[in-house]
Amino acid sequence: MAIVDKHITYRIYLVSFTMVLMAIAIAVKLTNIQMVHGEYYRKLAKDRTVRNFVIPANKGNIYSADGSLLATSIPNYIIRFDALAPKSENFEKNVKPLSDSLAVLLGKSSSTIESGLRKARTTKNRYYLLARDLSYTDYMKIKSFPLFNLGAYKGGIIVEQKTVREHPIGKIAERTIGYERVKPNGESEGKGIEWAFSKYLNGSDGKILKQKIAKGQWKPIRDVNEVDPRDGYDIVSTIDVYIQDIAHHALLKQLQLYDAEHGCVVVMETKTGKIKAIANLGRSKDSTYYETTNYAIAESHEPGSTYKLADLMALLDDKKVDTSTVFDSEGGIITYSGKKVRDSHTGGYGKISLARGFEVSSNTILVKAVYENYKSNPAEFVNHLRDYGLTKPLGLSIKGEGKPYVPHPDDKNWSNISLPWMAFGYGVSITPLQTLTYYNAVANNGVMVKPMFVSEIKEWNKTIKKYNTEVMNSKICSQETILKLQAVLKNVVKKGTGSKLYSKDFSMAGKTGTAQANYNNKEGKKKHYVSSFVGYFPADKPEYSCIVVVHEPNTAKNNYYGADVAGPVFKRIAQKIFTDTPSTNEIKSLDKKIKVQEQNYASYDTKSQKNYKVIPNLKGMSGMDAVALLGNLGLKVNVTGTGKVKKQSIQAGQNIDKNTTITLELS
Repeated sequence: MAIVDKHITYRIYLVSFTMVLMAIAIAVKLTNIQMVHGEYYRKLAKDRTVRNFVIPANKGNIYSADGSLLATSIPNYIIRFDALAPKSENFEKNVKPLSDSLAVLLGKSSSTIESGLRKARTTKNRYYLLARDLSYTDYMKIKSFPLFNLGAYKGGIIVEQKTVREHPIGKIAERTIGYERVKPNGESEGKGIEWAFSKYLNGSDGKILKQKIAKGQWKPIRDVNEVDPRDGYDIVSTIDVYIQDIAHHALLKQLQLYDAEHGCVVVMETKTGKIKAIANLGRSKDSTYYETTNYAIAESHEPGSTYKLADLMALLDDKKVDTSTVFDSEGGIITYSGKKVRDSHTGGYGKISLARGFEVSSNTILVKAVYENYKSNPAEFVNHLRDYGLTKPLGLSIKGEGKPYVPHPDDKNWSNISLPWMAFGYGVSITPLQTLTYYNAVANNGVMVKPMFVSEIKEWNKTIKKYNTEVMNSKICSQETILKLQAVLKNVVKKGTGSKLYSKDFSMAGKTGTAQANYNNKEGKKKHYVSSFVGYFPADKPEYSCIVVVHEPNTAKNNYYGADVAGPVFKRIAQKIFTDTPSTNEIKSLDKKIKVQEQNYASYDTKSQKNYKVIPNLKGMSGMDAVALLGNLGLKVNVTGTGKVKKQSIQAGQNIDKNTTITLELS
């Protein structure tokens, strides 16, 4: 019996010891989990139930030079309902008045909305969609509705916010204003000013803490953000809305008239290089035109006769000839290495001066002049093209600039016809804006300035960064040469290929260009033409330079030449800027309404200012309009500065209290 008791005692000890060991092991494990790996497991649990979500910052606005709003960010809201959040008492008490309020706002029947809410409650739907694409004012309204005014946890309201980019003036200059978007792989891509200046526009994102509910869905824990987003800076572009509208519609009209493939227009301020207008229109499958590619910046092509200005500049600067030097057009056909150079005028022009050859755009005269003077040393001529800035990109702030191409005698692809061919704009390539920059230098008495798209970056009325005119070449050639070039460019319009554009009341200077494209039948495409006109106005004291390029105009009527196709666009722009809007007509111009713009402004106003029971967002609104609006709302207004609203003392979305004073800061 004693032996049995002893065995039982041993077993009890063994079991007890084992239990002690297990307890120690559990304690060690718990201690390890809690103390050593505690942070990791706490974070894991939290990440599975609570997570910070990014709130994208509002992009800064993009303004035109005259203060018009070109691009802005508008918050956009989605409202959902966590049907299990409210207590039964609160739900039953408020579901009917909530439905009535939502019915008025959303334009639906109250019974339909109430039925949906009750069904969501019955099916335990914690993510029921109520409304999407709401404005800020509508969102603030819904927050104040019965039940939802109790907040996320007691009232069940779930708010999701996203930012929508709007363009108040519509499609005008859309390609240059540009965009930025995120690809599926998370990388950003974009075009135009939006993309080039994204580091200033984007601001810094905020954070909001959300809790996981059902089926991978999340709702905010609190009604306030963990970190509020910081809005981006504003960009002031060089674009002038009025000039842009003129350029856009003048180009559109001509593209439609000639059933052209695509075209572009650029208007540049001569002294500063500020781009006042840039229009790029391409034809869609339904034959309508819209902004697709930024042809003015990106499309490098053979320019044709507009390149002849470089011929004349080099020849005159080297003093190899003078404008009075006479050349023989030889019946309008000359041959180099079996290849013929032809004049558009059958039979040629006989023996004429170099200046006259340029005015009538004689291929034979200009080619002969270049070939005879540079054939023994073609590098001398090509180096001039390099010095004129025609062999490299301009280095624009906007990305995607096309690269010019000029062959050099040291290149493998240099041939016997390279020199004569480049003399009339073939075998070389250049973008429209690069051509314009070169001509602008002649208009600007030899000073080549870099094209500008943005003048400054601002935060409210504070300038963060200012962009000044950048001189690329302080003297592109001698002053003697400049004066002679200016004279022949004036004569092109007076008595040359641009004579159809001449007006005794308004002076212009420039050069026509008609280039034959795809003459080697590349890629199976048919031969077509590129028509252009580039110059400046007024001729004596240039204020603006301009280039017009039209690709593939219809040749049915045999009027595909630069003077016929591109020239009228140039003239229309020049006349509208200076002739139709002199000081005596300025009052009339104030009454001028552009239908498309008016529609776009109305649409934007409706979208952003739907309700005035709360303080509206006045940013970007003219001071006069803002004062009138607030006065009608019963508010007292103090104003500092002039121009458009940059800052308001009472933030948008707050309830309106009559006789409250609000201060507006303008600039």
